[in-house]
Amino acid sequence: MEKTQTAVEWLIDELTKTQFLWLSDKPEMNDLIEIIKQAKEMEKEQIIDAYNIGSYDTSEKQFRPEQYYNETYGSK
Repeated sequence: MEKTQTAVEWLIDELTKTQFLWLSDKPEMNDLIEIIKQAKEMEKEQIIDAYNIGSYDTSEKQFRPEQYYNETYGSK
Protein backbone atom coordinates (compact mmCIF):
# COMPACT_ATOMS: atom_id res chain seq x y z
CA MET A 1 0.00 0.00 0.00
CA GLU A 2 1.32 3.42 -0.96
CA LYS A 3 1.68 5.87 1.93
CA THR A 4 0.07 9.30 1.89
CA GLN A 5 2.43 12.28 2.07
CA THR A 6 1.87 14.76 4.87
CA ALA A 7 2.05 18.52 4.35
CA VAL A 8 5.37 18.74 6.19
CA GLU A 9 6.84 15.95 4.04
CA TRP A 10 5.64 17.78 0.93
CA LEU A 11 7.30 20.97 2.15
CA ILE A 12 10.59 19.15 2.73
CA ASP A 13 10.44 17.68 -0.78
CA GLU A 14 9.76 21.09 -2.31
CA LEU A 15 12.55 22.78 -0.36
CA THR A 16 15.06 20.16 -1.41
CA LYS A 17 14.14 20.70 -5.08
CA THR A 18 15.14 24.35 -4.87
CA GLN A 19 18.31 26.24 -4.22
CA PHE A 20 17.44 26.00 -0.55
CA LEU A 21 20.25 23.46 -0.18
CA TRP A 22 22.81 26.29 -0.01
CA LEU A 23 22.27 25.98 3.74
CA SER A 24 23.57 22.41 3.79
CA ASP A 25 27.08 23.38 4.85
CA LYS A 26 25.99 26.11 7.27
CA PRO A 27 25.44 25.76 11.05
CA GLU A 28 21.90 27.09 10.55
CA MET A 29 21.03 23.81 8.85
CA ASN A 30 21.06 22.04 12.22
CA ASP A 31 18.50 24.52 13.53
CA LEU A 32 16.36 23.97 10.46
CA ILE A 33 16.53 20.19 10.85
CA GLU A 34 15.32 20.51 14.46
CA ILE A 35 12.46 22.79 13.42
CA ILE A 36 11.41 20.29 10.73
CA LYS A 37 11.51 17.42 13.23
CA GLN A 38 9.30 19.42 15.60
CA ALA A 39 6.87 20.27 12.80
CA LYS A 40 6.62 16.61 11.75
CA GLU A 41 5.92 15.53 15.34
CA MET A 42 3.30 18.27 15.78
CA GLU A 43 1.62 17.26 12.53
CA LYS A 44 1.62 13.60 13.59
CA GLU A 45 -0.06 14.51 16.89
CA GLN A 46 -2.68 16.58 15.04
CA ILE A 47 -3.46 13.70 12.68
CA ILE A 48 -3.79 11.26 15.59
CA ASP A 49 -5.99 13.71 17.52
CA ALA A 50 -8.22 14.20 14.47
CA TYR A 51 -8.50 10.45 14.03
CA ASN A 52 -9.55 10.10 17.68
CA ILE A 53 -12.19 12.80 17.33
CA GLY A 54 -13.52 11.33 14.09
CA SER A 55 -13.60 7.80 15.45
CA TYR A 56 -16.08 8.83 18.14
CA ASP A 57 -18.58 9.43 15.34
CA THR A 58 -18.46 5.79 14.27
CA SER A 59 -19.58 2.70 16.10
CA GLU A 60 -16.25 0.95 15.69
CA LYS A 61 -12.61 1.99 15.46
CA GLN A 62 -10.72 0.15 12.76
CA PHE A 63 -7.28 1.07 14.08
CA ARG A 64 -5.63 2.46 17.15
CA PRO A 65 -4.64 6.09 16.40
CA GLU A 66 -0.90 5.36 16.20
CA GLN A 67 -1.57 2.35 13.96
CA TYR A 68 -3.77 4.52 11.71
CA TYR A 69 -0.98 7.10 11.37
CA ASN A 70 1.69 4.49 10.63
CA GLU A 71 -0.43 2.66 8.07
CA THR A 72 -1.53 5.87 6.34
CA TYR A 73 1.63 7.98 6.49
CA GLY A 74 4.37 5.58 7.58
CA SER A 75 6.24 5.63 10.85
CA LYS A 76 8.51 8.65 10.36
